[in-house]
Amino acid sequence: MRTRTTDPLLQPFTLKHLRLRNRVVSTSHEPAFGEGGMPGDRYRAYHREKARGGVGLTMIGGSAVVSPDSPPSFGNLLLYRDEVVPWLRRLADDVHAEGAAVMCQITHLGRRTSNYAGDWLPVLSASPLREPAHRAFPKEAEEWDLDRVVRDYADAAARCARAGLDGIELQSYGHFLDSFLSPATNRRSDGLGGSLARRMAFPRRVVRAVREAVGPGFVVGIRMTMDEDRPGGLAFEEAVEAARTFAGDGVDFLSTVRGTIESDATLARAIPSMGTPSAPFLGLTAEIRRRIDIPVMHAGRIADVATARHAVREGMLDLVGMTRAQIADPHLVAKVAAGAEDRIRPCVGASYCLDAIYDSGDTKCVHNPATGRELRLPHTVPRAADRRRAVVVGAGPAGLEAARVLGERGHDVVLFEANERPGGQIRIAAGNPRRRDLLGIVDWRVGECELLGVDLRTGTLADADDVRAERPDLVLVATGGLPDASFLAAGADLVADTWDVLGGALRPRGPVLVYDDNGACPALDAVEVLAARGVPVTYATPERTLAPEVGSMNSPAYLRAFAEHAVTTTLAHRLTAVRRRAGDGAGGGDGGGDPGGGRGGRLIATLRSEYAPLETELAVDHVVVEHGTLPQDALYRALLPGSSNLGRLDHRALLAREPQRERPNPEGAYQLFRIGDAVTSRNIHAAVLDALRLCLPM
Repeated sequence: MRTRTTDPLLQPFTLKHLRLRNRVVSTSHEPAFGEGGMPGDRYRAYHREKARGGVGLTMIGGSAVVSPDSPPSFGNLLLYRDEVVPWLRRLADDVHAEGAAVMCQITHLGRRTSNYAGDWLPVLSASPLREPAHRAFPKEAEEWDLDRVVRDYADAAARCARAGLDGIELQSYGHFLDSFLSPATNRRSDGLGGSLARRMAFPRRVVRAVREAVGPGFVVGIRMTMDEDRPGGLAFEEAVEAARTFAGDGVDFLSTVRGTIESDATLARAIPSMGTPSAPFLGLTAEIRRRIDIPVMHAGRIADVATARHAVREGMLDLVGMTRAQIADPHLVAKVAAGAEDRIRPCVGASYCLDAIYDSGDTKCVHNPATGRELRLPHTVPRAADRRRAVVVGAGPAGLEAARVLGERGHDVVLFEANERPGGQIRIAAGNPRRRDLLGIVDWRVGECELLGVDLRTGTLADADDVRAERPDLVLVATGGLPDASFLAAGADLVADTWDVLGGALRPRGPVLVYDDNGACPALDAVEVLAARGVPVTYATPERTLAPEVGSMNSPAYLRAFAEHAVTTTLAHRLTAVRRRAGDGAGGGDGGGDPGGGRGGRLIATLRSEYAPLETELAVDHVVVEHGTLPQDALYRALLPGSSNLGRLDHRALLAREPQRERPNPEGAYQLFRIGDAVTSRNIHAAVLDALRLCLPM
């Protein structure tokens, strides 16, 4: 068994004068937890939790901005304001008190922001080239712009030093500094364009100004792309030469990145999600470490301890970034140190942490609802004073989380699951092979339930009598929902649903219409699975864009499948009815054992334009619809009369993390609640959040 003295991850490391207690880093990222551009109480609690969890270095302010003409594009901190200093001081003091070091990434966003945000100042870049992701047309920076931006960098770094941070990191991938360094974005004909020496000139001014502002003892690093991996971009050899030059100018460490972030497609390659290889840029980083003389840090889909340990042990890097892994479990390092690696909540690579910033305003882990809510929800569940008997029905994400939390509280828990395997709709979503890592959400909770003594009874379709026979004090119904086709004016009995595709019940050969009135992953999963089998697919939606609930980190993989398999896309059309084509009987079909209309020949789908009084008819073998789910709540309804609370949920008590005390039926034998999709159709994060905050005070 590894110990603190033998585990490579737990070995201390000295960065300049700074002694880090281990090799694990939470690298710079912006969770958008700031308040008015300041790292307030919520921001501080988020990083303090990682420090409590054992991380050696936590880095704040992913893209904290140095100038007013670099307006925030995703909740960035505002380092050009003096008022940030006391906030940074409080954060640094809290992190230091827990034994970790803390640094801040600083940047000018350049063109990676909007002309129509903040003070509406024109955004800057080395050359007036539009960035696809944020769509701003930048101004070509003039000499006076460069003079003031250099001063802004130096002043921002000085504020960080004055606040007691341990260092700063310059950002040089997709922002202002690298717009000069990269030949793909630097088209200048003056002394700042052309050769590498000229393209380095402005970034070198910034490095030297920062070093002078903070003095020789303060740690200064740079996070930069070491290979843009695009035609005409910054290539490996030039990047290595630039990194060496920056080190000579005063940079103390290098954090490596590969690729660019100017579009959804390139961002998803630079920050790989599920369905991609683990640690794809580790070999590149190892080669860089062999070539330069300053410490090297790297984060890039290093989500598991074994890979991180291998990278450190083999000398591929000096410090290993496990950023998304610690969003999933901020106590990762402490669990390694305690010999409890098997209890680490896994990062499944869903990239919800990134997509949620644009979807709902801030970072959220797909299956750790306490992340970002540290002021309200704990990462460690406390024991209850009194032991209770609890029954949970349904072992999807909501039911498994409820059983886990109640088990941690010390209650006796029975968990019924109708299917032979737990997982609910997660298991269905994992029917897309690229997304099979979602099963980590299930496997971790099943493992925790086993350790906590939860009585998991699979293959048991529990009815009200089964529940009452357990003589429970508390019942949670997490029976989920069933696909909803009731929106159709006609033909609901002729259609299939995305569960049929992902579960394997529908295996068509002929053309299929996938109709998406949800806008999330299920319909795109169905399209990807069908298209990969060679099935001709038409995707239709009433939205004006494809799948608006699927964010920029997850959409590229789906769109690649659309492109590779020539999926036809029809926007702004609503499916109103499905009928069997005249003359097609009830026999025949395609031999696939298919549900829905394919058993009886071709179907006619009627699509109505959302913007004009026009209808289109499409002939296909199958129609697959995705319209969310309707609650499967028969058991809940049957148990209501015998409950003391008649199913009522006190929202104020829920949000205050207080026990549910409503008892409109004092003769009732148990409290009854429903959670997850048994309430209404939502996502995984909503399901586990329902369960955690309801069960914590139980």
